[in-house]
Amino acid sequence: MCSSLTPEVKPSCRRSGGKRSMQVSSLNEVKIYSLSAGRSLPEWLSDRKKRALQKKDVGISRRIELIQDFDMPAVSTKIKVSRDGQYVMAAGTYKPRIRCYDTYQLSMKFERCIDADVITFDILSDDYSKIVFLLCDRYVEFHSQHGRYYRTRIPKFGRDFSYHYPSCDLYFVGASSEIYRLNLEQGRYLNSLQTDASENHVCDINPAHGLFATGTVEGKVECWDPRTRNRVGVLDCALSSVTADKEIDGLPSISALKFDGTLNMAVGTSTGQVLFYDLRSSSPLIVKDHQYGLPIKSIQFHNSLDLIISADSRIIKLWNKDTGKVFTSLEPEHDINDVCIYPNSGMLFTANEAPKMSIYYIPVLGPAPKWCSFLDNLTEELEENPETTVYDDYKFVTRKDLDNLGLAHLIGSPLLRAYMHGFFMDIRLYHKVKMMVNPFAYEEYRREKIRQKIEETRAQRVQLKKLPKVNKELALKLIEEGEEPQNARKKKQKKMPSILNDDRFKVMFENPDFQVDEKSEEFRLLNPLVSKISEKRKQKLKILEHQETLGEEEEEEPEGKPSDAESSETSDDEKGWVEEVRKQRRLLRQEEKLKHQKWFKEDQQTVLEPKFFEIKAGEEFRSFKDTAKRQKLMKKTLGDRLQLEERVGALSVHDTTVGSKQVTFKLKKSEQQKKQQEAEKHHHQERRKLRRSAGHLKSKRGRGRPFH
Repeated sequence: MCSSLTPEVKPSCRRSGGKRSMQVSSLNEVKIYSLSAGRSLPEWLSDRKKRALQKKDVGISRRIELIQDFDMPAVSTKIKVSRDGQYVMAAGTYKPRIRCYDTYQLSMKFERCIDADVITFDILSDDYSKIVFLLCDRYVEFHSQHGRYYRTRIPKFGRDFSYHYPSCDLYFVGASSEIYRLNLEQGRYLNSLQTDASENHVCDINPAHGLFATGTVEGKVECWDPRTRNRVGVLDCALSSVTADKEIDGLPSISALKFDGTLNMAVGTSTGQVLFYDLRSSSPLIVKDHQYGLPIKSIQFHNSLDLIISADSRIIKLWNKDTGKVFTSLEPEHDINDVCIYPNSGMLFTANEAPKMSIYYIPVLGPAPKWCSFLDNLTEELEENPETTVYDDYKFVTRKDLDNLGLAHLIGSPLLRAYMHGFFMDIRLYHKVKMMVNPFAYEEYRREKIRQKIEETRAQRVQLKKLPKVNKELALKLIEEGEEPQNARKKKQKKMPSILNDDRFKVMFENPDFQVDEKSEEFRLLNPLVSKISEKRKQKLKILEHQETLGEEEEEEPEGKPSDAESSETSDDEKGWVEEVRKQRRLLRQEEKLKHQKWFKEDQQTVLEPKFFEIKAGEEFRSFKDTAKRQKLMKKTLGDRLQLEERVGALSVHDTTVGSKQVTFKLKKSEQQKKQQEAEKHHHQERRKLRRSAGHLKSKRGRGRPFH
């Protein structure tokens, strides 16, 4: 029997043609095929003994060994796929080693033992020719095709690193507040980046725009710009991950970090939450809790289905990044250390706390890779020939279900098999006890169906509509238009969504400033034919308001003419549109005349009295002579004003050769212009003196006098 599965999962060990077997689990109707299920042969067995066991043991002969020797001696810690998709590299212990598998040959290509355990590694090239390893003894090793190429040491113990391709910089984070930068082009360390954290756990670089982010032990994410080496933002993820119903023992720290595209980022905490961020906002778009309280170890993205694949040491969850709804999940038999997705496929690799590394195939996520395309044929055959599972004959019940059925006394007996938070019991026993406990179940079902039918008929009646406080008539008009049958509308006109349900127009029905003024001139001229319909709508509004006050529902249509008569009236009103407009214009002119008469009477009744104004403190009173003089000057002609300004010296007027007048204005000079003119005048005087002295020396030399 297959173990480590939730009650919703239905496992089965199926065979295809009697040759191969795969363990299949299903959650939310998503099939998950485990390609590494079954017993593994010991490494120390000879090839002859392995072949003999395969002939004798049916389980070994029918298992699927997708990649030969895809395991480690003890534990696997990290697993990655090269960018060209040909090589799968894994790190494990004990002894510390790395193994490279060639997917085109379905076997191991090489194995290298190293001096210390691998914390993490990264493949810098498309194949396996350039690899960087971060070891637990503070060493950083660079490997090429032939083996170890170079090794160096960082000042503090490292925990993660990222490679910035445009600048060839390696960013190391670890048990220090500094981020160490190693330039691979120059071969030397550069100035470190100083963070506010005491320690940094994880880091990542956005491949689109190069933003560098690091997760701290205090539960914050610091983002840095590698071009300017300045911090551009800080996210407090610890505060966002704590909810009211969540009990925490300490401050959540960042345990996983991954960018998605240009603007999205997912952050995993040590308390088991995954926070999905838009970089333009400091609050997460969605927070997903794994409910186990274990640190998040890996976060991956599946963009074609908008999924986030997050994993802690116990479970791998696939959930929608927009809604947070679980797509599917899987629980391996052993604890998880790392998860890797094969690009553009539905295959997952996991590094576990066990010698065997797991391989899972989920056809919904994508097709099988080219090097194992036969998996699609196998899964199709299994879908065509489904078999019943062992769990189909059993029913999962909880303690509460047992208390309701009166079977709590069977706990501990062979009739109940304990599993997780409940028990499995025989489905026949469950149905038998259910009928004994509730013999009137059919009557309850019948009553429920009758009640649903009655509710459906009630929904067809005219129900009380809850209208907004502002623009009630407009809201009622929109509701009536929405209730019109589709046949009554124009064929070309599409059914548009109502603005009552649109948040952009919500303020129009809440703020009194947006109240439609039906008495205004514009409304009356633009809506001359709506008068009769609006009067009927006002009557209907009064009835609805009266029902709201009484708290009773209106089950019958309010008295009045039927809709057909109303439509005929509106068509007749359309013919007299010109007459109605003229009538409204006459009424508007009469109202305007009454307003002017009223204003004239008010002006006659008002008596003007002298007003006294107080001068503010700190200001001097100026007489009205200047203003009077200026007003007197403005009344003069242009010629008189020009003559007056010519006397003052503000302008000069003289005749030209052509016979016209020419006017030259002299503007008032500022202090800066006066200083500049004085400096220029002084400069010209100095130059004049120098020219005079130079001419004097020339005259002396011309007379034959010696020049000293």
